[in-house]
Amino acid sequence: MRSPLSKRSALAFILVTLTINSMGIGLMMPVMPSLLTELTALPVSDAARWGGALSVVYALMQFAFGPLLGNLSDRFGRRPVLLVSMFSMAVDYLIMAMSWHLAVLFVGRTLSGVSGATYSAASAYIADVSPKNERARNFGLVGAAFGVGFVLGPIIGGILGEYGPRAPFYAAAALSLINFLFGYFMLPETLKDENRRTFEWKRANPFGALKQIGAYPAVRTLLLAVFLFDIAHYVYPAVWSYYVEEVFAWSPADIGLSLAAVGIGFAFVQGYLIRVLEPKLGTGRTLLLGLCANLLAFGGLAVANEGWMVYALISFAALGALATPAFTALMSNRIPDNAQGELQGLIASAAGLSMVVSPFVMTQTFAYFSGPDAAIVFPGAPFALAGLLILASMLIALPFMRFQEKTLAD
Repeated sequence: MRSPLSKRSALAFILVTLTINSMGIGLMMPVMPSLLTELTALPVSDAARWGGALSVVYALMQFAFGPLLGNLSDRFGRRPVLLVSMFSMAVDYLIMAMSWHLAVLFVGRTLSGVSGATYSAASAYIADVSPKNERARNFGLVGAAFGVGFVLGPIIGGILGEYGPRAPFYAAAALSLINFLFGYFMLPETLKDENRRTFEWKRANPFGALKQIGAYPAVRTLLLAVFLFDIAHYVYPAVWSYYVEEVFAWSPADIGLSLAAVGIGFAFVQGYLIRVLEPKLGTGRTLLLGLCANLLAFGGLAVANEGWMVYALISFAALGALATPAFTALMSNRIPDNAQGELQGLIASAAGLSMVVSPFVMTQTFAYFSGPDAAIVFPGAPFALAGLLILASMLIALPFMRFQEKTLAD
């Protein structure tokens, strides 16, 4: 991976892989409310609680196994970890497609959570092929790949959902298998031999990895800001489908179109706009802009009462996508090359822990303030809570936005 051409090729491979993978995820989102109501015979507001529980199980596995897989990628390379993840996702979607009981869905999400190392291994992959001054922009391409997948995935999922809530899961399984075959034959390894390090079990867990990262106090503090940001940001997968169905009576096709709009916005912001803004503003100011946009989006969604308002606010939600690659770059630039997988695994673990907290809190908040028995009807309450969390994240990260250039120069 020494020539510029081979680096670009590696980046292209991983982005195509992530696009296909996110298409599989996006396919199932429009039909989850319908599938859960079919399996539980509950109204949407109550079925949302089970949706939150499924997300918690997945997130617990991510929290527990993220550092393990990140450390394995530092020892054995990014490619094998990614391949295992791709194949496991295909199995997971097939299990969910054939589910005849709610417990089967939980089995599928458990398996995918254990092996779902796509983000951490892919981000370490990006770090391998990117100079420090280009990492924020290239980390943005990871989000753009997911965004492109979410443009296609929800549209196809919404259309297939009209033929039954299981059809998109079969399609997702097929896409994930294609993803695996593509990676098996085309994906090169990017971790150089000199950057491989010995695997240690004491570092291959969330607490051991956090102890290692503790040698970098700025990174540890930024991880707290990222944790709060993630809790807020996961309000979208936690309650979006239930929120728009409850408030606006949207169909699976409507939900799919709205998610596609989000995907288009995210792909544009993280694939193009960050590459224009970040060199001019710097990583810190780019992060601040992204957090402010998130505040506006969450505040607006909390009080929206017309469908067109949601589409207007999606533009601010998309601009908020600047924050994720900026956060990642601020931390990655403070970590040595032979620990990038460990850092990305720890970021994935923090994301997993936030996915334990967020779906439970957000779905319970939505259920409490929604439905015919709600004492106070306020279905936008989860978004109001997310806005408060973004504000807390901003206050914690603010010193690193302000002094970033000086810190890196030192």
